[in-house]
Amino acid sequence: MTAQERRNAILSHLQRGKSPLSATALAGLLGVSRQVIVGDVALLRAGGVQIVSTSRGYLIPPEEGLVRQVVCQHTPHQTQEELYAMVDGGCTVLDVTVEHPVYGEITAPLQLSCRYDVDEFVRKMQENGAQPLSLLTDGIHAHRLSAPGEDAFARVLAVLRSKRMLLED
Repeated sequence: MTAQERRNAILSHLQRGKSPLSATALAGLLGVSRQVIVGDVALLRAGGVQIVSTSRGYLIPPEEGLVRQVVCQHTPHQTQEELYAMVDGGCTVLDVTVEHPVYGEITAPLQLSCRYDVDEFVRKMQENGAQPLSLLTDGIHAHRLSAPGEDAFARVLAVLRSKRMLLED
């Protein structure tokens, strides 16, 4: 398999996948090292392919549909509860953004669509002793949410409001 054929195979696996694929998993499928996959993904990105790297692996972002941003504030211990409210309401949590006083806007992709995704994200945070980005901003952060319709956003806003996690004017 040539390098170009391998990159085409990576692209094909990512396009067909419903969930993120790790570099290790792709390496196993294609019989190369993880580092070769990382390099190939970098070259695909340089060529204009939209590939997102999440904590669970690579994915090609789905069509976003309706997208809205919500601004929240809560403690690190309430992260799972907040994310559950979003996915239970029918939204996909695309990313999280904080406004850092020195670095400016910091955004990290999440791509969380169900409780399983949330549980895996929280588990990885705990395993690695990682803290949420919102710790840098006294709990204030924004999420971009994708939903099939306005009713899903309304459900999420109502729950976040009832939990006093939603920041509003």
